Amino acid sequence: MGEYTTIKLDHPGPHIARITFDRPEVRNALNGTMASEIGEAIDALAGDDQLRCLIFTGSDRSFVSGADISELRDRKREDALRRINTGLFRRIETFPAPTIAAIRGFALGGGCELAMACDLRIAGEGARFGQPEVGLGILPGAGGTYRLVRLVGLGRARELVYTGRIIDAEEAYAIQLVNRIVPDDAVLEAATELATEIGKNSVLAVRFSKLSLNATHELSSDAGMLLESTAQAVLFETEDKVERMTAFLEKRKNRKSKGGSA
Repeated sequence: MGEYTTIKLDHPGPHIARITFDRPEVRNALNGTMASEIGEAIDALAGDDQLRCLIFTGSDRSFVSGADISELRDRKREDALRRINTGLFRRIETFPAPTIAAIRGFALGGGCELAMACDLRIAGEGARFGQPEVGLGILPGAGGTYRLVRLVGLGRARELVYTGRIIDAEEAYAIQLVNRIVPDDAVLEAATELATEIGKNSVLAVRFSKLSLNATHELSSDAGMLLESTAQAVLFETEDKVERMTAFLEKRKNRKSKGGSA
């Protein structure tokens, strides 16, 4: 993996990767260079078949404060049709391993859209969320108009998009925009613990589960069932499945022999 100027890449635990946004002078505003470097990093990590989880995080003041307005102001019709951030967030959404957004401070505009592209979101108590694009004469154009609906419902999504209102972590949790709230100084620890918990399970089973869960929004029921049953068929024939189920049965047998209940 190459050297980066706008992000940091490290591994806070076995088979866990973490990308930290690192443009503190502009509250981690997402510019072209940063989008490109995130893309390069996730493409490289996608080739690691044993990666259990990928965490995205920012600084204590800001996850990602939004797209860099100094660049956004000069973008034209052709730039929108290139789908720069849209394509990046789709790559995050379809990244093979589960992804966690560990959010402190601002997650606004493109920052909120990036967080929504992740599988799970852990927010610090001081985190703030919103899609304020309409106040700038544009719309949430990198997934905000459809991922927000999936997470919070059409009515709440309309209110947040139409008003551009910024909400706090408690409201974000109440409307199911985030999975859990923790103290600000515990966000990274909580994200790493969750990643470790996910990592205890079968890598292949978790990855197929993600594929099937993503498909619920994109396929018909029949196609979704076909994908789910096909993935299950593959898993049924893996050594990992046999080993894990054998271990479970042996533990249960041992409990019975010691007078325990199954």
